[in-house]
Amino acid sequence: MGALAEKMGIEFTEFSIERSVATMPVEGNTQPVGLVHGGAYVVLGESLGSMAANLHAGPGKLAVGVDINATHTRSATSGTVTGVCTPIHLGRSITVHEIVVSDDQGRRCSTIRITNMIKDAPA
Repeated sequence: MGALAEKMGIEFTEFSIERSVATMPVEGNTQPVGLVHGGAYVVLGESLGSMAANLHAGPGKLAVGVDINATHTRSATSGTVTGVCTPIHLGRSITVHEIVVSDDQGRRCSTIRITNMIKDAPA
């Protein structure tokens, strides 16, 4: 999963090519005013999207992020947030995933889109 995701408390609860889900605690991932930091939403989204792209890429291949964008529409202040990652495009050389991050009440907080390039893994 990676040191950053572990440090942020991200936990994967579902993992497949069609759908990946992870949670992240609000506590420890906030701005000084107590709202989830926008960058924390992006780390959750990139963790989900990159891992899903690598699962799709398969053995001997490596998916690397080439573009990510996020629109934050709400900020959680307590509990956990949940990211649900679904593919938009799964090609031989490019994948695109959408990650919807919601709070404990099911309200959308952020929508993230990540594009990964698939290449040969280093020897």
